Amino acid sequence: MTRELVYTGFMSLDGVVDSPGGKAEGHRSGGWVMDTEFVPEAYSLKGEELADTTALMFGRRSYEAFAPIWRDSDDHAAYKDLPKFAVSSSLTDDALIDGWGSVTILRSEDDVAKLKQTDGGAIYIHGSAELARRLADADLIDRYNLLVFPVLLGAGKSLFGRSDRDKQTLRLRESATYSNGVAKLVYDVVH
Repeated sequence: MTRELVYTGFMSLDGVVDSPGGKAEGHRSGGWVMDTEFVPEAYSLKGEELADTTALMFGRRSYEAFAPIWRDSDDHAAYKDLPKFAVSSSLTDDALIDGWGSVTILRSEDDVAKLKQTDGGAIYIHGSAELARRLADADLIDRYNLLVFPVLLGAGKSLFGRSDRDKQTLRLRESATYSNGVAKLVYDVVH
């Protein structure tokens, strides 16, 4: 049995995952999640994920952005002691954030594939669009947990690559829509 690798994130209707929380992240329309009417039940997926998460995975840039904030965040306290994996060819051990539990640096998609063969539960990828695209291209992503927001952003980082590749089939596991126009879409990747 292999560990499930789950990408979770906020996405615009046209597939952009760039800068959902703020302008500092780079997209000129950054903060689009916060600009959408807050409906608590639209975020129930995030609470459900907490119970399922046994480890976290990030690309280098997302690790560097999330680690110093989430380490001290009450909202993310449950993540503090979970094992974490940062996939990067350039991150060094001395650049890791102190006080945020165990962090292992993985150097390649092969390292991620080996990790999936170890004992343990689901590993969740937050942010890290470039990493998710690479792992999807290597057929390593098992599930997408998406909250799709009713905005069109045009340019920006996309979760899904645009290169010509073999078709990848997804099976809808769960869906819901909310009064603010957000749609929850949970897809299993058919391997």
